[in-house]
Amino acid sequence: MNNRVSVIGAGFSGISAAAYLAKEGLSVDVFEKNATPGGRARQLTTADGFVFDMGPSWYWMPDVFEKFFADFDSKASDFYELQLLDPSFEIVFKDSSLQIPSDFDELCGTFETIEKGASEKLTRFMDEAQRKYKIGMEDMVYKPALSITEYLGVQIIKSGLKADVFLSFRKHVRKFFSDPRLLALMEFPILFLGGKPGNIPALYSLMNYAGLKLGTWYPKGGFGKTVEAMKDIAEQQGVTFHFNAEVDKIITCNEQVTALSVNGTPILTDGVVAAADYHHIEQALLDKDCRNYNRNYWNKKIFAPSCLIFYLGINKKIKRLQHHTLFFHEDLDRHADDIYTYRQWPLCPLFYVCCPSRTDDLIAPPGHENIFLLMPVSPGLHDDESIRERYFLLMIKRLELFAGEPICSSIVFKKSYCVTDFMDDYNAFKGNAYGLANTLSQTAIFKPKIKNKNLKNLFYAGQLTVPGPGVPPSIISGKIAAGLLHKQLQKMKNEITV
Repeated sequence: MNNRVSVIGAGFSGISAAAYLAKEGLSVDVFEKNATPGGRARQLTTADGFVFDMGPSWYWMPDVFEKFFADFDSKASDFYELQLLDPSFEIVFKDSSLQIPSDFDELCGTFETIEKGASEKLTRFMDEAQRKYKIGMEDMVYKPALSITEYLGVQIIKSGLKADVFLSFRKHVRKFFSDPRLLALMEFPILFLGGKPGNIPALYSLMNYAGLKLGTWYPKGGFGKTVEAMKDIAEQQGVTFHFNAEVDKIITCNEQVTALSVNGTPILTDGVVAAADYHHIEQALLDKDCRNYNRNYWNKKIFAPSCLIFYLGINKKIKRLQHHTLFFHEDLDRHADDIYTYRQWPLCPLFYVCCPSRTDDLIAPPGHENIFLLMPVSPGLHDDESIRERYFLLMIKRLELFAGEPICSSIVFKKSYCVTDFMDDYNAFKGNAYGLANTLSQTAIFKPKIKNKNLKNLFYAGQLTVPGPGVPPSIISGKIAAGLLHKQLQKMKNEITV
């Protein structure tokens, strides 16, 4: 008889884990507390025709998506259409703006007009970043990080040193560029990796390669199409999804998970991949003696930001707005200090505007615009409507100034989302949006372990364990956890046979 295993959570990591487990011939059930799949990548659809991606909006590292589909003899284009964005995005400064072309030669030309010699330096920077991307994606990212011995091979040690693991991202970037606009462009991904550029390893310049060299893409119909595609793959393997199915207890016996309590009903299982919030799984669903970590451990961890988001339906088109626009009209370090040092609502915030209806006419009514505003904030903040509205007015006024036209009076749909919503919908610790900060002390073997040390058949997946936050890492995390659980079940089966 085949093992029957369970996956908690239908985000990217959970769907990935389920698909790989089912591919191995296991019977797989996915239990999701919300009504739809996707986790943070759910979509919000309104009665009047707006379709909002509620979370991820940057389709980077297309090779990771393609690798997932290839593992199931498919490709992304079997399910959705990808469009390369050009310009990739625009950055707005205090008195100017900079459009980032998708063509790398054009980008080099743009750099040269800003800083003499920057074209050649960008080429060298990207050559290094490409090597780091290769190192990261081939030597490191698919490892379960259960032991330091995984990284003790001569080639991996050499690779790690070449990747500048012990050099800060800020120092690395400043070896190449000095113009504040170029520094802002190169450092902006770090804000979402969960730390100040001075605290993030230079290894993560691979993100610059991913965004500026591999391109910024968009799946027509939104990120929800990617979720649907992966769910289709999982269902083709035989996975069964259960929605509005909240796991309220992990039941154990003799150092094993034996059942899950789902909406109060026990359901037997031979093994589990927990792809919901790691902290919630441990603190709310497991008995104390079955946990990897205590509350003190989690309270000491450095978390990536939460977000204040506004989903807006606009009853007109906005000419002066790209698909992705970053408002860096204030100081990055000051905003980062408010998030990580002072843990307060930002005094002079940066923010991001996504307008996918510029690219996709299927996600808004004709003649309308689909927009969301996103401002990174410290997790765990007090969050109420008056605070949200204050920052909404700040962001919309700055957007109107940039666009050169009124926007607020044309809003026909508006919904906010912030710290308390992340907590309510995803059981996110302190309402975090992006998982753990990618500091050196929270990388690889220093992340929360993917394996439960007290229960033989419980593994974790998602942005709070390896390899880390973001959609591609979450997909990879699901694959790693599935492989470990399958291997453990085979081991347990062999022990019984013997």
